[in-house]
Amino acid sequence: MFYDKTVLDNGITVITEPMDTVRSVALGIWCSVGSRDESPADAGMSHFIEHMMFKGTPTRTAAQISESFDRLGAELNAFTSKEYTCYYARLIDQHLPEAVEILSDMVVNASLAQDACLSEREVVLEEISRYEDQPDDQVHELFASTLMPSHPLGLPVIGRKETVSGFDHDAAAAFHRRHYTTGNIVVAASGALEHQAIVDMVRERLTVPEGPRHERVHATPVTEPRLSVLTKDTEQAHILWGVTGLPARHEDRFVLTVLDGVLGGGMASRLFQEIREKRGLAYAVYSFHSHYQDTGEFAVYAGTRPDNAVQVIELIKTEVDKLTTDGATADELDRVRESIKGQMILGLESTRSRMTRIGKTEVTGGELLSLDEIIERLDAVTLDDVHRLAGQVFNGNHALAIIAPFGEDAVAHLM
Repeated sequence: MFYDKTVLDNGITVITEPMDTVRSVALGIWCSVGSRDESPADAGMSHFIEHMMFKGTPTRTAAQISESFDRLGAELNAFTSKEYTCYYARLIDQHLPEAVEILSDMVVNASLAQDACLSEREVVLEEISRYEDQPDDQVHELFASTLMPSHPLGLPVIGRKETVSGFDHDAAAAFHRRHYTTGNIVVAASGALEHQAIVDMVRERLTVPEGPRHERVHATPVTEPRLSVLTKDTEQAHILWGVTGLPARHEDRFVLTVLDGVLGGGMASRLFQEIREKRGLAYAVYSFHSHYQDTGEFAVYAGTRPDNAVQVIELIKTEVDKLTTDGATADELDRVRESIKGQMILGLESTRSRMTRIGKTEVTGGELLSLDEIIERLDAVTLDDVHRLAGQVFNGNHALAIIAPFGEDAVAHLM
């Protein structure tokens, strides 16, 4: 086994992956809470709590937290997603005990003071405004709400202005008590480390309230063709076309990775070659897929001048239809598989990448595979598999989300 795992008596999971050739460690405290665990009334609270963890504890101010990590020569950051929140540090191995102590203090003892909540919610509101000024980012949330309008995965991670504006100490403290319990916590680390030493540090320092793992309600979203157009005065039409994908443990997830690579996963992909290289209709065009515990999404993004939007959408649909009808070629299969392997190996050369992989997999209940096992699964993908899955995934129930200086009537005929 390439990793070590211990579940403490209180329910906290510690998982580590040693790397003998480095002197650094990446350490993350993961909590099984994200935007899908929020009600519409507290949309954005997971992300808000992430901000508040850096605003001080009874024994440290926000400035002292930052200064402590500066003295350690460490990187300190956090991120929130639809299914988890992570607080992490990357630093040289000799300072690991200090990092565990400070990160634990932040997560366990965050003050969530009222004045800090009021000032930080203004920061988040500015973040939302900044996000709304970036349509190539905003269109992703528009797509999620279009594809899964009645599913919690359709909620925006960053929240909405009308909900964030009401966040205060009481709301933040209640959310923190409800979700930051031992059963929801995973500590992941990778690099120059000893597993038992980290287990001992976590047992001593990370004293969050005891509680079972949060039981997340799983539901398959109801899919049907849907269109959303947000009319804005933009230079480009930002287009996301896509369908419901596969959950994280689905047996065909490696087939979907290959299918993604063939359609729009790189410069040699069909979409890049057809839309950018041959026709010059877009600078950015690509496909991507995301796995969640109970469902997933598969989508294509393109940014193009508004006058070209209809043509680009038609080209996306044409390439999808070709893949559904004819499948991939043997040359495409070989090229994409080798590309995926290469990118994966290069990506796992850093301690942070490895920590993120094991932490994310553990906190979401995924299947943690070794590099050799992943390569074996990829090599097992056949042309028939790709053809079969394309027919299943691209079944006509697609969603189309667009931010552009036109209305729905300009593209409604494409549905």
